[in-house]
Amino acid sequence: MKKKKTLGLITLTVAAALTLAACGGGSKEDGKSKENKETATEDVSKFPIVTSNTDKPIEGGDLEVAVVTDTQFKGLFLWELYQDAYDDYFMKPSHETLFTTDADFVITDDGPVKMELDQDKKQVTLTLQKDVKWSDGEALTVDDIIYSYEIIGHKDYTGIRYDDTFINVVGMDEYHDGKADTISGIKRVDDKTVTIDYKEVSPTMLQAGGGVWSYAAPKHVLKDIPVKDLESSDAVRKNPVTFGPYKMNKIVAGESVEYVPNEYYYGDKPNLDKITFNSVPAESIVEALKSKKYDMVYSMPTDTYPTYKDLKDYEILGREQMSYTYLGFKLGTWDKEANEVKMDENAKMADVSLRQAMGYAVNNDQVGEKFYNGLRSNATSLIPPVFKTFHNDKMEGYTQDKEKAKKLLADAGFKDTDDDGFVEDKDGKPLVIKFASMSGGETAQPLAEYYMQEWKDIGLNVELTTGRLIDFQAFYDKLENDDPEVDVYQGAWSTGTDPNPAGLYGRTAIFNYSRFASEENDKLLKNINSKDSFDADFRKKAFDEWQEYAHEQAFVIPTLFRNETMPISSRVTNWDWHQDQFNSWVSVGVTSEER
Repeated sequence: MKKKKTLGLITLTVAAALTLAACGGGSKEDGKSKENKETATEDVSKFPIVTSNTDKPIEGGDLEVAVVTDTQFKGLFLWELYQDAYDDYFMKPSHETLFTTDADFVITDDGPVKMELDQDKKQVTLTLQKDVKWSDGEALTVDDIIYSYEIIGHKDYTGIRYDDTFINVVGMDEYHDGKADTISGIKRVDDKTVTIDYKEVSPTMLQAGGGVWSYAAPKHVLKDIPVKDLESSDAVRKNPVTFGPYKMNKIVAGESVEYVPNEYYYGDKPNLDKITFNSVPAESIVEALKSKKYDMVYSMPTDTYPTYKDLKDYEILGREQMSYTYLGFKLGTWDKEANEVKMDENAKMADVSLRQAMGYAVNNDQVGEKFYNGLRSNATSLIPPVFKTFHNDKMEGYTQDKEKAKKLLADAGFKDTDDDGFVEDKDGKPLVIKFASMSGGETAQPLAEYYMQEWKDIGLNVELTTGRLIDFQAFYDKLENDDPEVDVYQGAWSTGTDPNPAGLYGRTAIFNYSRFASEENDKLLKNINSKDSFDADFRKKAFDEWQEYAHEQAFVIPTLFRNETMPISSRVTNWDWHQDQFNSWVSVGVTSEER
């Protein structure tokens, strides 16, 4: 969740549809309900992904949407600042991107902006090709595109996206360090054209959400607000100016957002008079649907699928997610001065055998089958299978083998010297591992208890950080601030539409919450993002080699590949949930006044 933060769906950290995101805490895993045990596993490929209702929508109508979350959304409604999947959900009707894509998420020429990449010049040209206006009637200009880079690159920027992608822009270093007032590599050619020079180019620049930033910021609204104050400004939290088919009309902080049509939208006129997104706790969402309170649901728990699969007057859509759940191991801290990871060779989890043993202790096949009805499965690598070309399908990942786990610990010097059932560290001192996991829903607690029991079985003394599960927002605050009470944590990432792992695991990636870095990791990530990687065979090999290296080093261990479901009212029409849809909110409508 955030694209790039969490155990539910980091947008994961945040993940937006076109960016890295973390995942929200609403996902659950080890719920032991009678219904789950008795329900046969499901095949997500057999779920519909487009509404079966194809009738013409009525004129107008209201749509009620639920976002399942057990925490308040932050309300950072600016592409440059949002951090988690929850804010991403709330931005969908109102916030659009600059580029359209094909089925492989490669940028096409059909969107508001056309992109051209000159490999020899190491230059990207962006050209406005549609008469786009912001929701306040002001025209979208190349100045708004440039201003996005100036916000993220600014020395006072408070967000989490200043990484290798932006450092790769010529002149960005000098601008970030305050040595220049402008970014020398970004040049305004005319009212509709801007060029961006890069130090290096790679195929990731052709992917939406990849090496070229996919968004614009309304400079005419934001330019007089100090960058350090953007997060708290009304222009971000209360009155965002956007250019999607709808605009945010009324925001109740942490609870709901109301949208009305954007009269200045450049595309087809949207069908609905009003949309309302509501934050709804996981424990009450099924009853709310039985009462027909909502038309559609984002972040619907898959562990409780049997309780809603046969809801009257709803159909259940399903699809693969560009995301995975994982175990992360804290191996260092974030150096704010150097803007990079600082490894700690004395970190509690520094021994790779200890990390591998924890991976081999658990059975994620059973978790996916018994508690997710087959809607999740054991994750074998850090590139999800939805990216068929780049996913290494030869890897088996970490499957349960407790004897192997015990041998790894013993061979590495972790032995039970006082016969209390728990191993001591290599110096013979007590080893207590602090495990951070998020609260939310029925199965968060049982899942955490399952992991800790399996680790106990191989001799590891694992306790919950703070002694209890942690709220979504507090959880990520602890990870971002390198809380010393976190040794191991359970999170999830939504990768966005670019499989490039550098934004999550690179040395200069603030999303690198495990704080792992090595020269070999640098080299392998550089190969993925090199000019040589324009060759398809080279790029595939580079991805495979990095996945194998990440498996061996186990700085994070993927646990579950994820699928998602969306209950949707039978009165909703023209809704297409394919991942490559540019904006289904333009065409969605309802065919009756009542649910």
